[in-house]
Parts: sequence; structure tokens; C-alpha cells
Amino acid sequence: MATYLALTKPRLAFLVVLTTTASYSLYPVPSLLSTAATHTPSLSSLTLLFLTTGTFSTIACANTLNMLFESNHDAKMTRTRNRPLVRGLVSSRAAAVFALAAGAVGTGILWYGVNPTTAMLGAANAVLYACIYTPLKRIHPVNTWIGAIVGGIPPLMGWCAAGGHYITSSSPQSLADEASALLFSPASAGGWLLAALLFAWQFPHFNALAHPIRHEYFAAGYRMLVSLNPRMNTRVALRYSLLMFPICIGLSYVNVTDRYFVVTSSAINGWMAYEAFRFWRSGGGETKTAVLTARGLFWASVWHLPLVLVLAMAHKKGLWDGVYRSVKGLLGYPDDEEDEDVVKDFGGIYGGNVGWRDGIETNGICFYKRWKEVSNEILGSVV
Repeated sequence: MATYLALTKPRLAFLVVLTTTASYSLYPVPSLLSTAATHTPSLSSLTLLFLTTGTFSTIACANTLNMLFESNHDAKMTRTRNRPLVRGLVSSRAAAVFALAAGAVGTGILWYGVNPTTAMLGAANAVLYACIYTPLKRIHPVNTWIGAIVGGIPPLMGWCAAGGHYITSSSPQSLADEASALLFSPASAGGWLLAALLFAWQFPHFNALAHPIRHEYFAAGYRMLVSLNPRMNTRVALRYSLLMFPICIGLSYVNVTDRYFVVTSSAINGWMAYEAFRFWRSGGGETKTAVLTARGLFWASVWHLPLVLVLAMAHKKGLWDGVYRSVKGLLGYPDDEEDEDVVKDFGGIYGGNVGWRDGIETNGICFYKRWKEVSNEILGSVV
């Protein structure tokens, strides 16, 4: 069992699941859209279980195929020479069967337990990682950008998982409509910004990680930027570190987080940008300074991602307003005016009949009427 777990690259898989879960939790579902008003659980623990299990299974498939395709090259690097296939702890055939089974199970869990759009993103990401990124590593340095796309897709999966509860039809046309609504509507901006955050983060993280072992990458036959152009490797790390600032501002602008997130995230972003600047100033050569600054940037990136995600969740739009109102005995419901804007957005996203007092109806559910019923039950008054 431990051998097969090692095939999944568990630490990497855990990071992927973490980013997916964080995105899921950041989706701005208003309080009036309670789970009782939907056909399937909305932001429920059951949906989250399906999401995390399915995501882990699809990434396990991708990572196992990656090891299967690169076992001969992994044997040439100290960082990877102890992997199960290199050591002969499992046969190539068994690894292939395990990978395909994990991919099928994971995609099925996401399809039936979450929604088809999330499942298709998970399956596509596994194919992109195993069948495009992996062989491209021995062809062209652009592989790092493809790998960064792979890292950016899981937040989109979490966003689509949270937003897809009201779309239940399974006809081909409806699946296309679902994907369009979840990925290309105005409400998808938060998901794309979180994907951009993960995309950009991977360059300072990986470029710093790879610098001390760049000669091993070259000896193993990998065409990595750090081996071919160390100076450019440092510039790319700095460039994408600086990109964190506008991305975090964007999360506040589209109301995923409150405005204070811009301030708190800037401190963390500034730390990583400073370490990236030091790495760039070193020139990325053979000097001891270059190695030390690469190490500093690597550890800054290790702490940066979880801190920014935790800050984003702590600064989620409306979170502390709800806590404040709950303490004051107002049950945590947002104001009518705020709800009206949110519900209008939801009506536009999911094709409902937009109108506040008239109600928005999606899949036979009138959100305003539902909110009115719940309020009557709790407050004993008519809204």
C-alpha cells in the first residue's frame, strides 16, 4: 500500500487538494441560498468529500503516469532515484493499471458526486500533465509554463464544484451550457483569478527549487530553463512573483475577498517578491550567493501559498459581517440590498428569471420565495 501511495506523490497531491478546497470555500454563496433550497447539497461536507476524493484520484493517475514515463530519467537524479518504479518496488504494468483505475474512479466520482464540468477539468488536467507536460520536459523549456497551467486548473475545479449545484441536466447541450456558465460567466472571475494565483506561484517556487540541481536536470536529458539560461530563470521568477500583487487586488475587486485582503496579502507577496529580487540580483550563476538566494526564495514560496490562501479565506467577502450580525442577534443574514445584487448575479449566471421582488427561478426554485419562507419560520414575520 505504501508503494502505491508513493506513486501518487502524496505531498504534491495534498497541495493540489488544498488549493481545490480553498477555492471551493471561497465561492460566494449568499446565505439565503441554503442547502434546503437546492436539489443537491450546496457547499456541503458530502460535496466536499466527493471533490477532494475525486481530485486526489485524478492527480494520483497523473503522477503515476508521470513516474511511469520518466522512470529511466528519474534514475539519473538524486531527487528522484528512490521512486518506486526506479527501485523496482512495483512493475510498470501494475503502475499503469493503478493509474488508469485511479483516473477512472476519480473522474467518475467528480462526474456523479460533483458535476460534469469539474470532472472534465480533472480528466483534462491528468492528460495535460502526463501526456503533454511530461514528454515536453525533454523537448523545450516551455514545459514549465504547461506545468503551471496544470497547477492552475485545480482552483477552477473547486470553483466549478461550488457553483454547479443548480445545474442538474445531463444532455450534451446542457453540459456545454453548464461549462459555459461555470467557466465563462461574470461570476467565474474569482475562479480564474485563483487559477492565475496558482499559475504564477509555480514559477518562483520551481525556478528556485531547480536552481541548485540544474546540472542534474541537464544530465538527465531535461530541457529546463534553469539549465539552458539561468539568468532568464531568475527574471521569470521575479516577474511572476510581482504578478501576485495585481492578482490579489483582483480578488478584492471582484468581491471574492474584502478590501483589507489587499493590505494583508501585500505583506506576504512583498516577502516573496523581495526574495525573488535577491535571487535575480545574484544572476543565477554558480556563486554561493545564487544558491543561498534560491534557497531563500524557495522557502518563501513554500510559506507564501498557504498563507495567502488562509488570508483569502479569512477575508472572504461578507464573512465577518455575518459573524458581527450573528453576535448582534440578527442571524447572520445580509441586508436586502446586498442580497438583491447577489441574487441578480445568480439569476444571470444560471439562466433564471431575473427580478428581485418577482423572484428568481432556477430548476423550479424561487430563491426569493425560499428566503421569505425561511425568514417567516425564524422571525415569525412577513418579509
